[in-house]
Amino acid sequence: MRILEAQEPKWRRMLLSVLSALAEPTRLEAMRLLRDGNEHCVCELMERIGATQSRMSRHMRVLKDAGLVIDRRDRQWVRYRLNPTMPAEIALVLEAIVRVGSANDRSAA
Repeated sequence: MRILEAQEPKWRRMLLSVLSALAEPTRLEAMRLLRDGNEHCVCELMERIGATQSRMSRHMRVLKDAGLVIDRRDRQWVRYRLNPTMPAEIALVLEAIVRVGSANDRSAA
């Protein structure tokens, strides 16, 4: 029981970081696009979301800092994908939030 209590603040901080990162529409849309499991370069995310390079890079840094994505430099571009080592509980929260966001987009259309 003490181990769980000791880890609780860490999990709480991690969850708050994830929820904060996903609370912005551009970042939520980026996560929706990354759900396909492929790598996407910043240029592709910019085009599909309609963001400038500096804005998109800033948003991706927030997602990376929250542990949701990882990046890889490919010459002049940075490619992003979902973090395969994110805790399962965080992955479930992410999937639920992105799914609800996608459902809301469809119902508004």
